[in-house]
Amino acid sequence: MHATQCHNKKLEVHPPRSDLRAPAIQVSGLTKSIPTATHRVDILRGIDLEIQLGEFVAIMGPSGSGKSTLLGLLAGLDTPTSGQIILDGEDITGLDEDRMALLRGRKVGFVFQSYHLLPTLTAEENVLLPYELTGGNGSSGISDGPKRARELLESVGLLDRRDHYPVQLSGGEQQRVALARAFMVRPPILLADEPTGNLDTENGKHVLELLISLNLREGTTLVLVTHDEALSSRASRRITLRDGRIVSDERENAERATEPRP
Repeated sequence: MHATQCHNKKLEVHPPRSDLRAPAIQVSGLTKSIPTATHRVDILRGIDLEIQLGEFVAIMGPSGSGKSTLLGLLAGLDTPTSGQIILDGEDITGLDEDRMALLRGRKVGFVFQSYHLLPTLTAEENVLLPYELTGGNGSSGISDGPKRARELLESVGLLDRRDHYPVQLSGGEQQRVALARAFMVRPPILLADEPTGNLDTENGKHVLELLISLNLREGTTLVLVTHDEALSSRASRRITLRDGRIVSDERENAERATEPRP
């Protein structure tokens, strides 16, 4: 009887999300080259990659390895020389800018190293911006945009600063606003380019903990570019680029990678 109960429990376990849906990100044969007056510069040299739903992936490598270029291509901010990119089941290869902007607004949140807050908008208005750009009024699946924005600002500890402009906020506070903005429309994919690169150690640690906790709560797929070994050690998977190629792809225990740090 005991064995039967254990067997029944196993049957009740839901399969991993990746078995139910396509990978969050699929990249095949991806290249990026830039012609110069005398020769061609190959930045990416045939990247093949799958990232599953809910993964936290850190992309590492020395300067010039192509990691930021790869992130920009995944975000649709640049176009590849060749290859294919599929985001959340949609092929973005060759989309025109208008269609790419619409898809990016629905599917991709982005956190930049230098925050990119609009100086003429308050913290709350900056967080609301993706909601408004996707049409608002529930078109992004959120019925009350301002309420969602305030909840996110509260999550990053800035609800009392919602009426402040970027110039009135510290660097750490601005990046926390940028985090809240990135999650505003519940994108299935979040891309972050050196999100703690402009912050001191203490603020960087705080932003990282907020990023991880928000990502776990929202259930997004997180892809992060970093030089920081401490930051990358929190990821469930580490991919290293060198000279435009993937030279290593290591998976860690996801539970250990995302557990809170003191």
